[in-house]
Amino acid sequence: MSTSLADIYTPNGTRSLAVAMRGGMAYLRLPVRTRRITEKDDLFALLKEYVAAHIKPSDIVFVSEKIVALTQGRIVRIADVKTSALARFLSRRVRNNVGTEKFRGYGHGTAPAMQLLIDEAGVPRVLFAAAVAALTRPLGIRGAFYFLIGKRAKSVDCPMSFDIEPYTHCAKRPPLNPPGVARAIRDLLGVDAVIVDANYIGAFSLGKSNRKISESFIRALLKDNPAGQADEMTPFLIIRRNDDSLAESGT
Repeated sequence: MSTSLADIYTPNGTRSLAVAMRGGMAYLRLPVRTRRITEKDDLFALLKEYVAAHIKPSDIVFVSEKIVALTQGRIVRIADVKTSALARFLSRRVRNNVGTEKFRGYGHGTAPAMQLLIDEAGVPRVLFAAAVAALTRPLGIRGAFYFLIGKRAKSVDCPMSFDIEPYTHCAKRPPLNPPGVARAIRDLLGVDAVIVDANYIGAFSLGKSNRKISESFIRALLKDNPAGQADEMTPFLIIRRNDDSLAESGT
């Protein structure tokens, strides 16, 4: 009796396991569920426990940067973040649609989150990015601030999650050396790996084991954030070419 992938991997919410890409390519995004992970866990032990047995040679493993940062101890209590006047000033100018139906999270619209962003990028870079953003926004150019501060600072998250205790009152700094982590995962599992930051706005990589994996591919593949953003506990995604149907036998 065959076992379908749909019996093994359950999509989060209304998302689909399969996604069609430009050029006629199709992929499966297979979410790997885990127990609740804490800063006491070892990332590579988790990958051995939950992912290794499911891997096929042509797969790519996408790992949430949040889990990498968590297992590296890169979290801090929001109450312990000492905010500057600059952080308080800039955070008030973040348009996160708070109080409206479009609100999806505070992002860097809180002083502690903005302070951690400043700590990561540095004051000169943040001031330059803010000035450029102020000049270009009236021209209809958006995203200049985050482009200029860089991916690492952009990946600061505060609060770390709305729904997973005890981290609802914690902020997350960027993971350390995500390209090195991606290469170490490739060495462990024998397939390429991507450390990815994804949310309802979009997705981007912080580290890749193979530079040929493009950012446009990552954005298109994760445009609906198939791993979720709350308490889904699917920090690992196995990406697989969908040459066959979901009814293929085995994993």
